[in-house]
Amino acid sequence: MRHGPGDPAWRHTPDGAFWRTCATPDGPGTLRVAVADGRVTGAAWGPGAGWLLETLPALLGEDDDVSGFVPEHEVVRRAAKRHEGLRIGRTFRVFESLVPAVLEQKVVSEEGWRAWRWLLYHYGEPAPGPAPEGMRVFPGPEVCRSIPSWDWHRAGAEAVRARTIVNAARYAARLEAAGDSAATDLLLRALPGIGVWTSAEVRQRSHGDADALSVGDYHLSSLVGWALTGRRTDDAGMLRLLAPYLGHRHRVSRLLRSDGERPPARGPRARVRDYRSF
Repeated sequence: MRHGPGDPAWRHTPDGAFWRTCATPDGPGTLRVAVADGRVTGAAWGPGAGWLLETLPALLGEDDDVSGFVPEHEVVRRAAKRHEGLRIGRTFRVFESLVPAVLEQKVVSEEGWRAWRWLLYHYGEPAPGPAPEGMRVFPGPEVCRSIPSWDWHRAGAEAVRARTIVNAARYAARLEAAGDSAATDLLLRALPGIGVWTSAEVRQRSHGDADALSVGDYHLSSLVGWALTGRRTDDAGMLRLLAPYLGHRHRVSRLLRSDGERPPARGPRARVRDYRSF
């Protein structure tokens, strides 16, 4: 759920607690989750506190169905054993997952994370309750629609990504009410500027979809190919390799990201641009 270091909507504090803010259907809220002696405890503040506590089990993966997941490769078997507690959680918030996914489209991750931070610091509201300093709540679709073009520029989002977010904000209510992951995928990809990768990144979080594979990701196909065969591959090759895991392809990609051997670098890292200086 975190979008880069310093995400204003997410914190992991020295006491081991995880903090998260959310623009819930009932209003802004702050959630604190801690684990002690094998027990998970949650506390929440703000108008959305009740909703956050009610949905906390799903956020932690209670609804994650691992039936049908059978490792076909030794590297997947090892990763599944090492990360036995991995669960795909869900937030139930489609538009709140969509905005950072759009900001991260076709750019180095750091560019998208920087834009997300700017957006929350300048248009989000302070987190309710005793949240760590600097935490902010996502501003929501109506606010996103009102952001002027020059502030999208200051955030570092060029006109294409800004238009995609503003247009999607008009359909936010329909996105939230779309239903299951498949229906949400159809609606998302009917909107200009939203393709397979963005839809998958959203549904992984909003619906906890363990099969929503990030096809089109800059690194993922090479990572999967290298982990499973020792060779790089493209998206088509990745889909062939992951065909035995239909229903759990995102789960497998998560396991391989956590545990798989990464292919050797072939050149210098992509440069982080600053669109604000263009």
